[in-house]
Amino acid sequence: MQFETSSVVASVSPDVRRLTFEAYRRAEAMGLVEPITSMDDFDVSGARKVLRSVKDAGIARSSVLELETADQANGEPTTNGHDIADLMRAVIAALEASPAPNSEWRSVARVFDAEHLAPLLGISVSSLRRYQAGTRSTPDDVAARLHFLALVISDLAGAYNDIGIRRWFQRERTPLDDKTPAGLLTGEWSPEDEGPRRVRQLAQALVSLSGT
Repeated sequence: MQFETSSVVASVSPDVRRLTFEAYRRAEAMGLVEPITSMDDFDVSGARKVLRSVKDAGIARSSVLELETADQANGEPTTNGHDIADLMRAVIAALEASPAPNSEWRSVARVFDAEHLAPLLGISVSSLRRYQAGTRSTPDDVAARLHFLALVISDLAGAYNDIGIRRWFQRERTPLDDKTPAGLLTGEWSPEDEGPRRVRQLAQALVSLSGT
């Protein structure tokens, strides 16, 4: 995807742009913000957009309140780049720790259909459809797995399109002892289990490579 640049973006510190991008890609995969269309989404105003979107989902409310308090001090935006960077670090940590099934069912379903997603979550297709429709509340353990998949998708999105992401889960990987990522996400797994942790580390390695 090609992004337009502007002098406004160029004046923003690389740290703020990087952290805003990190927060944005997580929030996008979680269904909390719309897909990015311009590098302008990574300037200070873009950071405010992320903060206010996650606030609506009940995430990082104290960080948003801190931003709004600073902005309203003189009736205009006053928060500097250093403050924004600190706030975005807090938001990234909050997004990582905050399953949001109401929006994540929609966002993850854009990548996986029900027949492929249900086995990754260790549930039946019929249960998945009830959770997606909201006729049954998503159990905490299923919400944790769904959130984990959203975060992995956010890691992979910088390197692959949706087809590539689906194929990534089905290919054997040397760092996974020649197992597939999907093969390590079976049954009632937890994001803290060794297999899922290795899957996430492998996905995150792609982000590091794309940034070098």
